[in-house]
Amino acid sequence: MFYERMKNGMTALTTPPLAPKVVAVLAGLQIYTVEHVQAACPCRVFLLLKKSGLSVTLSVFWQLVAVSLRKNVSELSDSERAEWQQKLQEMPPVAVFPPLEEQQKFMQAALVQAALAAEAGEVPVGAVVVHRGNIVAQAYNRCVADCNVSHHAEILALAQAGQVLGSYRLNECDVYVSLEPCAMCAGALMQARVARVIFAASEPKTGAAGSVVDLFANKVLNAHTAVSGGVLADEAQAILQQFFQNKRKK
Repeated sequence: MFYERMKNGMTALTTPPLAPKVVAVLAGLQIYTVEHVQAACPCRVFLLLKKSGLSVTLSVFWQLVAVSLRKNVSELSDSERAEWQQKLQEMPPVAVFPPLEEQQKFMQAALVQAALAAEAGEVPVGAVVVHRGNIVAQAYNRCVADCNVSHHAEILALAQAGQVLGSYRLNECDVYVSLEPCAMCAGALMQARVARVIFAASEPKTGAAGSVVDLFANKVLNAHTAVSGGVLADEAQAILQQFFQNKRKK
């Protein structure tokens, strides 16, 4: 076994068993230790390596599984291999997300849209669509104004982006939304094949990205879209809270 104990008590990823280029790419993903691999899941780590552009084979996957179990690859049983192979097949899409500063910049634009919704008397949710580093669409909830229950921020932003880019397939786009998508919007985002969805605040009543149900985690439904949450969550939550406080005063 090739394990190196760090001063903080965690176990560093080393060469061997992993190749130097694998360890280097993992470090770029802030995965430095056996414990990081365990927490992230070897399946997800393997897919992240592929998304990072590294040419990896299944042998690397089995190395990651063995590392997470603190075994040698040769010690993996047939039942363990079958179990982990199934987990890999069922793993939903993953992505390497932009640096936090970039995510915050675009989420701030979504929060501007949310504030505009509040001013218009709509539930303050905003969304922006980013294509190759540029905002190509932005929208906020207009259900009340348009007398249309489907006019959530995400739906309107997707429609705008489709017109701008000339296709309803938005596979090169990211969507930033100030609130966790509902089931309707999650479905639309996946149907549009959006590459990455980043949301701010969680929605404990209707959230379909993990709070109530996680539609994005269903491999049968979702083959393209990775999701992440929590970017500027406090700021988004503050806009929502202020909106509903004001409504209760009326």
